Amino acid sequence: MTDSYPQFLDIASEAALTGGSILEQYWGNLTTVREKGRPGDLVTEADAAAEREILNVIQRHFPNHGILAEESGQGGQVDSRYLWTIDPLDGTTNYAHQYPFSAVSVALLIDQVPRVGVVYVPFHRELFRAATGLGATLNRQPIHVSNTSTLAQSLLVTGFAYDRRETADNNYAEFCQFTHLTQGVRRGGSASIDLAYVACGRLDGYWERGLSPWDLAAGVVIVQEAGGQVTAYDQSPFDLASGRILASNGRLHRAMSQVLSRVKPLDLDSITLPDS
Repeated sequence: MTDSYPQFLDIASEAALTGGSILEQYWGNLTTVREKGRPGDLVTEADAAAEREILNVIQRHFPNHGILAEESGQGGQVDSRYLWTIDPLDGTTNYAHQYPFSAVSVALLIDQVPRVGVVYVPFHRELFRAATGLGATLNRQPIHVSNTSTLAQSLLVTGFAYDRRETADNNYAEFCQFTHLTQGVRRGGSASIDLAYVACGRLDGYWERGLSPWDLAAGVVIVQEAGGQVTAYDQSPFDLASGRILASNGRLHRAMSQVLSRVKPLDLDSITLPDS
């Protein structure tokens, strides 16, 4: 099985690079930006075009594998033990505003476990790659998580779910708590890049909820292969289907988990618009 990982990784890279070239073509030239149902959950013609080309690459090489793609959903051989998860444009809101912090995320799950992951950031020309047992790289050079050992020295990152305005299950209070305890908390707007940045040591930890498998699968492999740790908030085993993740350099993991366990969600009823 592991003998196939280099091949899987190369095809995932080809697919991600192909998708990235499509995103570059549409950059600044969008004609359609719409919401997919939830306020703020945007989709553009670039998402669809990039996904088509990525699927062409995957299905040309592995016609008997399963597919789970953000825009087109489930496809391919649905009962296959091999499942490709694809986000053709992670960070669509950024992309639509021409804020260059978006990526293509391609991962392969084998028996429901993420084993191969590629995140390509076309506007920075950065290709993050990893496969179980093969380590993690950035533009083919090995990467490793940071050595930061205290929250006071750390720089973290998070994101906010699309339903954050309606649900009590939000991370606003957590954001404030971590901002108070660290050197800062960033909000990038692309989960796959956030994870890749933890993997290469630019950031020390990441937590978020309300995510989909295609948001997380590739980045999880990259963090783990870079020496980091990925779990649920309470440090129990990570569940891709839960939509929740705590990822760190490992040294900060317990401290981050403890903070998450004690912070109560912010009461949204206390937030009101000012009188007009």
